[in-house]
This record gives sequence, structure tokens and C-alpha cells, in this order.
Amino acid sequence: MRSAEPGRRALLAAGRSLLSTEDLTKLSVNAIAARANMAKGSFYQHWPSREAYFVALHRAFHDHLDDLVTTTIADLPPGEPRLTAGITAYLDGCLADPATKGLLVQARTDAGLAPEVATRNATAAALVTADLTAMGWDDPTPIATLLVAAIAETALQELATTTPSPPLREALLRLVRR
Repeated sequence: MRSAEPGRRALLAAGRSLLSTEDLTKLSVNAIAARANMAKGSFYQHWPSREAYFVALHRAFHDHLDDLVTTTIADLPPGEPRLTAGITAYLDGCLADPATKGLLVQARTDAGLAPEVATRNATAAALVTADLTAMGWDDPTPIATLLVAAIAETALQELATTTPSPPLREALLRLVRR
């Protein structure tokens, strides 16, 4: 029996490639399959629907970013240096991937992605909460939730200009410094 993983990976790569120039709402199964050099039926062997595919695409994108952030902060204790390193890794990772804008914008409006986005945001907020606790915040959970949203907004702002914004990045940290 042949592994389904190469075809699955090819279809996910095709979607990411197309997202560098296409809006997620306009991305068709036909275009994804064609970009992967696969038949349309192959798409449905991996996902039951276009929506399930977009959840998988979103998940793969964020898994990559999570790995990048986790690797970056692995040896740092909770606190401002770790928070700064994590934010920088996330934002730089977003800028390095042309599909980011489509995925972040779509995540704000697609009801099918809402549970996935909520889970990712909660995981990120929990990580940030540890940093804020180390920085002296008594009740850091609401601040962490808002900071995660501000980081995503900063990513979108930077994607619009295709360059890091030192003033926005510094403002993120000024919001939480005590």
C-alpha cells in the first residue's frame, strides 16, 4: 500500500503557493489539484471537502510557526527576553511566508476556521501568560489574550508593507512592560 502523505503534502504545498497570489475565498479545488499536478479526484482522497482542506492548510502553516517559535524560545526562561524572542520569531516567520496574509485574513472571517483559530490563540496566550507572570502581572490571562490579537494585527500590518515595523514591534512590548 502506497503512503498518502506525498500527495497530501503536494496538495498543501500547492495551496500555499497559490495563496501567495490568490485570495483564499477564490481558491478552487481545480486550481489546487492542477498546481500539484494531480487529478481533482486525488484531492478528495485526502480531504472530504474544500473546508477540511483549508483547516489542514491553516494547521500546517501554524504548526510551522509554532515550531519556529518553540525552537527560538526553548532555552529562555519565562520573561521579557523570551516574550521578545517569541514575538520576533512569529512575526519574522509570517513575513517569510507569502501565504501568510491569505491565511491570517481568512482566519478572521471563515467560520470553518474559527475553532482552529481559537485553539491556536489559546495556546499562544498560555505561553504568553507565563512570560507576563514572570514580568510581574497579577492577572495576566486577559492581557495575554489581547497581546496575541495585537501580534496578529502587527503581522498583517507588516505583510502590507512586506517589511518589519520596529515601531509596532516595540509598541507590543510597551503594552506589557510594568
